[in-house]
Amino acid sequence: MSNTDRKASVEALRNALGETYALYFKTHGYHWNVTGPRFKSLHELFMQQYTELWTALDELAERLRSLGQFAPGSTDEMLSTATIKPDNGVPDSEDMINNLVRGHETVAEVARAGVEAAESSGDIVTADLLTQRAAISEKAAWMLRASV
Repeated sequence: MSNTDRKASVEALRNALGETYALYFKTHGYHWNVTGPRFKSLHELFMQQYTELWTALDELAERLRSLGQFAPGSTDEMLSTATIKPDNGVPDSEDMINNLVRGHETVAEVARAGVEAAESSGDIVTADLLTQRAAISEKAAWMLRASV
């Protein structure tokens, strides 16, 4: 793979990594802070989702390394490409769900754009990884929407 082709995949991975990290952090915070009559079910759902997001971070970062790039080494660097923003305060459980739906939709959208970039560069491994990320985020968004 040429350096130009590799650059497109690296940018796609960095974008996916940033959004995934932002969503991971938000989901974990919601897990800690959710309240209300659905506490137990949402607490457990959020834990399942942040655990999956944590694993995804490792997979994305390792793909960057396999392309010869260093993974972000700080929170600021990790979030530099993220459009998912933290909350100011603690939202109620319904707003948490809606915020996470939007977050997963963003991750899926960024992953799909990354698939296109990787495929156009002939990087089927990165395209496959990002396809999986889009599918997982789409399913997570569906599960959250179904819980409203």
